[in-house]
Amino acid sequence: QVQLVESGGGLVQAGGSLRLSCAASGNIFSINRMAWYRQAPGKQRELVAVFVRRGATNYADSVKGRFTISRDNAKNTVYLQMNSLKPDDTAVYYCNANIDSSSVYGANYWGQGTQVTVSS
Repeated sequence: QVQLVESGGGLVQAGGSLRLSCAASGNIFSINRMAWYRQAPGKQRELVAVFVRRGATNYADSVKGRFTISRDNAKNTVYLQMNSLKPDDTAVYYCNANIDSSSVYGANYWGQGTQVTVSS
């Protein structure tokens, strides 16, 4: 059973920083894609940053230059470093991964979500 466990959310003032972590566990053969999404109240879930297998990354325009996605392959963990946070970044942040495991190939998994609140 594959699980994604997130940590690192919280309350921060505008201009501050937070780092989110997402660790994948279970009988994992390979991780094909890891990404961070967010969902603000009353809005659709949106892609924030994605880290694909060959090392390419992509960011939402609203976070370019402020957020950085990185990963530790040995730990099956992806990080999201968020700098220069703005009140508009307030949302629940979700980790997403596409994983090949012993039970299924190419399955999509979500973390439980972690709240990020940026005060003005």
